[in-house]
Amino acid sequence: MKVTIVGAGLVGCLLACFLARRGHEVELFERRDDPRVKGADRGRSINLAISERGIDALRRLGLDGEVLGEAIAMPGRMMHAVDGSLTFQPYSADGGHAINSISRAALNARLLDAAAKMPGVSVRFGQRVTGVEDGHLLLADGSRAEAKIVIGADGAYSAVRARIQTLPGTGFSQSYLDYGYKELSIPPRDGEFAMEPGALHIWPRGSSMMIALPNPDRSFTCTLFWPHETFARLDTPAKVTAYFAEHYPDAHLPGLAADFAANPVGHLVTMHVSPWHARLGGTLLGLVGDAAHAIVPFYGQGANCGFEDCVELDRCLEETADDFPAALALFERRKADTDVIARLALANFVEMRDKVGSRMFLAGKRIEHALERALPGRYASQYELVSFSTTPYAEVERRVARQRRRVALAALTAAALAAGRLVRTARRIRN
Repeated sequence: MKVTIVGAGLVGCLLACFLARRGHEVELFERRDDPRVKGADRGRSINLAISERGIDALRRLGLDGEVLGEAIAMPGRMMHAVDGSLTFQPYSADGGHAINSISRAALNARLLDAAAKMPGVSVRFGQRVTGVEDGHLLLADGSRAEAKIVIGADGAYSAVRARIQTLPGTGFSQSYLDYGYKELSIPPRDGEFAMEPGALHIWPRGSSMMIALPNPDRSFTCTLFWPHETFARLDTPAKVTAYFAEHYPDAHLPGLAADFAANPVGHLVTMHVSPWHARLGGTLLGLVGDAAHAIVPFYGQGANCGFEDCVELDRCLEETADDFPAALALFERRKADTDVIARLALANFVEMRDKVGSRMFLAGKRIEHALERALPGRYASQYELVSFSTTPYAEVERRVARQRRRVALAALTAAALAAGRLVRTARRIRN
């Protein structure tokens, strides 16, 4: 069966591999020229933090070793205070788990290579899809391409989703943060990393933050997450330099003024659409990845979640014997999980921006890790379950709520027992 995928980004390429493995013919349409030839768009190559959900999807196709060979493990966060002091926060109690920094462009190239090697897969670059009609894709050059099963993997501003939105019974919502993002770079210093490479670096500054992830060439990719008004206010190289000297004095950014001026400000959006599939005459439409559920990047789960979509859709096809209408309908069960990770990602922005540098937050993390060591298999932090397991996101939310109730009950019980002992001791003293 022939399947048309719109978008040859990370999720589109991975899904092509899964579908080709099932014996389907796959045609990918990509609006960009081949990024392996042209290179990544300037200032838009935000590094990814690949963790267990993404690795699990790659592992199923035998791609995990190749991809992780180009990644750098980050077992924790490195917090940068304004005074230059550093605090390392391991992600797991035993330090044994890590998220993995990899450039979006490098990963896309590897997945394009993998898809192109699969039998029955073809990629049409420089073909921007503008719409879908019964039996055809509409292309920006005015031509049409035959398509009976169309899966939109074309990102947050999906043309396939836009067509689904016009059909009766479709619900759609989007919400933008009052924040944007801009990418900068920290080059190597004397041929070596300018900072500790085994960490995700965070400069939390209350209403804003900067993060940095290491690259194999010993540079760091930095991303600013600032209110739009801050970006607008820094409209000269002198203002930019002064602002960084005040707020990020320990950041090694020799190309700061040029990067800041040249790189665009991106938007941060959460999108919900329902349903994720529809029929348009004789054409079946479906959505995966950001086209179905765009989320903000603050839990490092955007690509991981999209890769897990591919695993789940493959599972649905297996359960329905490759009946695409039935499989896409069954795939809707995943929406409960993607709604949860959208909420968690928004909440984690507040944590990264405002809380990670506080003593109370650090004390809470120490308690969490102590509970994980004391109750292995019975207690796991939310971060552990989201980043280092494939437990469905909705089940993560339920499990964490149960754990918190039990811990609160245990604390109240312990407090009651301690109060009882004090009362008994006081009575003995009086007598």
